[in-house]
Amino acid sequence: MPSRKKTAMFASAFFTCVCSFVMICVVLATQHWMSSEVRFSGTNSSVTVSLTYGLFSGTCEQFVDAGLQVSEKTFQVADNLSKTKAKSLITAIIVILVLSLLSSLLSSGFSCTNAVSNPYQTFLGPTGVYTWNSLCGIFVLIAMILFPVNIEENGLSVELARGCFSFLHTHTKSAHTYGYSYWIMLLIIFLNIASIIIIYFYDHARYYKKKEQERPIENAPKDVILF
Repeated sequence: MPSRKKTAMFASAFFTCVCSFVMICVVLATQHWMSSEVRFSGTNSSVTVSLTYGLFSGTCEQFVDAGLQVSEKTFQVADNLSKTKAKSLITAIIVILVLSLLSSLLSSGFSCTNAVSNPYQTFLGPTGVYTWNSLCGIFVLIAMILFPVNIEENGLSVELARGCFSFLHTHTKSAHTYGYSYWIMLLIIFLNIASIIIIYFYDHARYYKKKEQERPIENAPKDVILF
């Protein structure tokens, strides 16, 4: 049976891993990744399209300078994208986050296993916890980088606005605000780092304790050792 200290440390790591798993589910499920105000100029007036969307769906409204407002409607992100690059990048972000979800789940399982047993000599030990937490954090970081790239390089908000409303003319400017669904990914990264730090401190404390136990034998007189 593991010691109380080990159980407490790995239980703490398990808690942070579970929190990370839940947060990734929230990121995937919510549509508050981005809020954009996209402005288009026409022959007689200008039109502003207000968008709030996530990886799968969103809402959009149209405002005309004359004061006309089109009622809010929902849309599917994939259906509104005509550019292959923008759609491919959204798909890549979803796949990466699903991989991070699986990594977080495995990390939770490994942490739980270590809290109730002693699989030190296998990948199920601290090495496995380090690995899966690191992969989860890396996947989430990649998703955080790819999404702004899709916004700026591929004009994701502009494409979605054109998909929502036809007959939009020349795009003039856009204003973007990243929502809580996006910033939650920072919290996920911090949770993964916290899990790694917890296991790191326990693993090193265990290592130095083992060294301390071996030192008396190393420093003992030779005649005592021979005896």
